[in-house]
Amino acid sequence: MQTQNRTRMKTFQIHKPDEAIRPLLIDKINNLTKPKGSLGRLEELALQVGLIQQSLEPELRNPQNIIFAADHGIVDEGVSFSPKEVTWQQISNFLRGGAGVNFFCRQHGFELKIVDAGVDYDFPAGKGIIDFKVRKGTRNFLYEAAMTREEADLCIERGAEVVRLCHSEGCNVISFGEMGIGNTSPSSMWMSCLTGIPLEQCVGAGSGLSSEGVQRKYSVLKQSLERYTGNGAAEDVMCYFGGLEMVMAVGAMLQAAELNMVILVDGFIMTNCMLMASKFYPAVLNYAIFGHQGDETGHKLLLNAMNVNPLINMGLRLGEGTGAICAYPLIDSAVRMINEMDNFAHAAVTKYFE
Repeated sequence: MQTQNRTRMKTFQIHKPDEAIRPLLIDKINNLTKPKGSLGRLEELALQVGLIQQSLEPELRNPQNIIFAADHGIVDEGVSFSPKEVTWQQISNFLRGGAGVNFFCRQHGFELKIVDAGVDYDFPAGKGIIDFKVRKGTRNFLYEAAMTREEADLCIERGAEVVRLCHSEGCNVISFGEMGIGNTSPSSMWMSCLTGIPLEQCVGAGSGLSSEGVQRKYSVLKQSLERYTGNGAAEDVMCYFGGLEMVMAVGAMLQAAELNMVILVDGFIMTNCMLMASKFYPAVLNYAIFGHQGDETGHKLLLNAMNVNPLINMGLRLGEGTGAICAYPLIDSAVRMINEMDNFAHAAVTKYFE
């Protein structure tokens, strides 16, 4: 069990799954009517989901994708190709059902929830948005901390609350996405600070910067890191450079792990959120399935640093949870494999290997 002694930040009870069931799961998978190991990663996924659920007959129920949305003060420094107002405009597109994440959710049977963590816009009431706004965007971390400890604590709690709602609705597999113009910048800062990878290797084009734009972005982030006088601890880095939607996602991931839910991890930004979550509670990684390797510079390096193996690599960099949802059918296939394939004894097929 991983616990933290904290005075403010919400604590979680996150256990590494009980290993006692592992040999039973392996025996069941190995005795399905196939050559041992012939279904590759599907066998690994079935084992992981079985461990998470502590069941020889795992199931995926009521999948949901949660998008946390917020704006970023660092955008004032020209680090993003897209203007800030695209954050709230794209949320309106989500609500109309016209975005990339919408068709993926429809295709794979996901319920979509939109959470306003800190968008610099006043949405009309009754639009279907969960209003958990902590403030209207972060402060500009070139000059000061993006958020206070109290604001970060509130984000953690509200992210956890959304997951508790999903769980109460019967959800046991959940993915997280984000909408926040400029949020590859705080993600790059988290990545460099928490992994030690040079900042230059963590900075990419985001939503479409030119090479000159990437260089400007790197210059701004480099100045921000040089001006940072904090202690470098995970909580301090989280508050100083983070996004409200990102910290809310951290709280959501931790809550999902506490509830023994399968967590589908999306691209560069959500992988950084899982990295941050793991700095507080390393056992959270047992519940994480990394959906894809994105096209953002640094994502491959980050996945390698975390020693995790994503399911697909299709050059995706949209965010919103799209890569995680796109990978979901592979997890569904793994669960169907362990539940629906016959075994050698019952099928009267000679087992031709040890």
